[in-house]
Amino acid sequence: MTDTGTGTTPTVERVDTRHRYEIHVGGKRAGLTAYRDRDQQRVFFHTEIDDAYAGQGLAGRLIREALDDVRASGRRIVPVCPFVAAYLSKHDAYDDITDPATPEVVQWLEAELERASNRS
Repeated sequence: MTDTGTGTTPTVERVDTRHRYEIHVGGKRAGLTAYRDRDQQRVFFHTEIDDAYAGQGLAGRLIREALDDVRASGRRIVPVCPFVAAYLSKHDAYDDITDPATPEVVQWLEAELERASNRS
């Protein structure tokens, strides 16, 4: 995918300090997928694409590159985010590194996000 209507190639960057992957088009952030790390699992819980960039396939590219990065890091994927879960249901290449979003993981995530919001 090269053309997004702007003639620029989208780029995906992992931003560890913000616990997310961002996709940029022409130097502007077009979207993100947020995560928290739990031991060897990367728990994805939210994905968004700015309305100005909707319909350009950016969400799929963002998720694919994020999941490829998780694989390269040796971690496992936990899809709490509905978009990530839907992507994984259509792309079985990640089955070997995907763990289910169990109630225990969801409870851990909620507590983690609560702690993070109390720190800010």
